[in-house]
Amino acid sequence: MAPADRAVGPSERTLTELLRRYGAGEPVACEPLAEGLLNRGYRLATTRGLFFLKHHLGGDPQAVIPLAGRHRATAELAELGLPVAPPLADRDGHTVVVHRSRCYALHPWVEGRHRDGGQLSRTQSRRLGALLGRVHRSLEKVIVRWSPQRLPEREAARTADTQALIDQLLVRVRSRPRRTGFDELAEHRLLERRTLLTAHAHLRPGRAEVPAEGWVHGDFHPLNLLYRTEGPVEPVAIVDWDRLAVRPRAEEAVRAAVIFFLRPDGSLELPKVRAYARAYRSATGASPQELAAAVHRVWWERLNDFWMLRWHYERQDRRADHQFPAAAALVGWWTRHAPAVRDSFCD
Repeated sequence: MAPADRAVGPSERTLTELLRRYGAGEPVACEPLAEGLLNRGYRLATTRGLFFLKHHLGGDPQAVIPLAGRHRATAELAELGLPVAPPLADRDGHTVVVHRSRCYALHPWVEGRHRDGGQLSRTQSRRLGALLGRVHRSLEKVIVRWSPQRLPEREAARTADTQALIDQLLVRVRSRPRRTGFDELAEHRLLERRTLLTAHAHLRPGRAEVPAEGWVHGDFHPLNLLYRTEGPVEPVAIVDWDRLAVRPRAEEAVRAAVIFFLRPDGSLELPKVRAYARAYRSATGASPQELAAAVHRVWWERLNDFWMLRWHYERQDRRADHQFPAAAALVGWWTRHAPAVRDSFCD
């Protein structure tokens, strides 16, 4: 068997003991997967086929639904015909296996590829919006018996707090003994953001502007959606339901579009956004006013958000660095083109 990464991955003995609980054969190869910023995943080959093994680290502060509950939800979504890959049950009927204080789930392997919005046609963008709409409507049916699990009420970011954070990050950037191109760009965007915040402080969203809440996937973006590798470009699996929760539904639709249809220069492919948003509204019955409120709140969220820089400078975690140039440029572009962005979601 090809060894897993011993520093972070399960040992051959662990794999053997886990697979016996599922009756899934003996391990042949275990390959760590690079995608994903939270938890750990492995392509696991056994004498009985291919599987996806997920090691749940339990460190995501936004995970508000117990893991077994998320598994039940995905199983019921699959029964409704949505493209999901629910975990397998072991011989005792459990989908969550705790082995030596570590939590695992075994899923069938789904052969697929990730696609961003640049790889989708306008028709495929429309289907993407319809798919997310189906997810939101189906979750209403699946979790209707559950008690709502809401996140703590969160006010829109305060300008004074963000300006203080900008000051802290600038100190870190400017204290670097040998500045890199990333440092130069970071300083430029921090100064730009300070100016934008001063100019637009009066546009901070109020509590009355929160769009309607409902059950959402919580992390719908290209790395959590697999498309067929051959034939028609169709989704085969929505993965990573760790952030399943009650949140403003239209905000998830806007956040997903902003990630899918972001160009490398920081602009959005608005014709595709429009096709996507029209399909989402048709599938859910969401009003243009609901989408407009969501667009405004997500814009403000992005204006005040520096998670990539905090990972880089506070945690020395560089995994999101490649996303920073486009994501940071988007804020200024969105601010300059706010009416056009709003209209693309609401037309």
